[in-house]
Amino acid sequence: MCNSLNRFVFYQRNPKRRIVGDIFKTSIEFILQINKFTLLPGNMEENIAILIADLSGYTALTETHGSSGAADMVEKYISIVRDCLVGDSHLHGVVGDEVIIVSSSADHLIYTALLLIQNTSNKDNFLQVHGGLHYGKILKRNNNYFGTTINLAARITSKATAGTFWCSKDYVSALSDPSAFLFQSKGKHSFKNVSEEKEVFELITDHPKAFYIDPVCRMVISNEQNAIQHVDAPDTFFCSSSCLDIYRRNKTMQSM
Repeated sequence: MCNSLNRFVFYQRNPKRRIVGDIFKTSIEFILQINKFTLLPGNMEENIAILIADLSGYTALTETHGSSGAADMVEKYISIVRDCLVGDSHLHGVVGDEVIIVSSSADHLIYTALLLIQNTSNKDNFLQVHGGLHYGKILKRNNNYFGTTINLAARITSKATAGTFWCSKDYVSALSDPSAFLFQSKGKHSFKNVSEEKEVFELITDHPKAFYIDPVCRMVISNEQNAIQHVDAPDTFFCSSSCLDIYRRNKTMQSM
């Protein structure tokens, strides 16, 4: 007690020492506040698997069948997505025709992706999907996700072609047994705001059966009996007479 009192009197009689002590105390309190903020649940990064999947040809469909037809398509799409969720995979968000699905398990998410491809690739009068899968650290705050993992998943999605899902090497490595799935390397690609090239892989899937694509609105034609066949091109089918008319007009204008 006496030593504490003597130190108090010493600092009171020495203003410079007292100022230094106050600054030190304030600095320690500030550091503790930063650490406390960093350790809050809303500021912790965690590894997560993410799938971003778009409807291929959505713009063409909107221009052909209007906003109402496009909205109907998105509603069907969301319904299909919900039916394909495996394990703890859940639909995090929808932006236009784009869905964001996340999971703590790369295994759960890849089975979700396989179901999504299977349930859309042969669905009559529907659009194909394409998407990107990535695995990495993400910051979750107020039910929103932040970080480069989200950005790279979106970049991979933009590279994928209709009816395919592309995966990062990180995602493939996160699978408990990558050999259980078939992947084809698509080589190394450059991505915007990513310092080095990344190798990506296509998830190889078995399509249930062959189908056609309406060349105008890009919808899948899996039942030829319900479609309109082009007279001069037996392998060309249309979802409706309006798409056939647009096709003919475009061909006429191209030949002029």
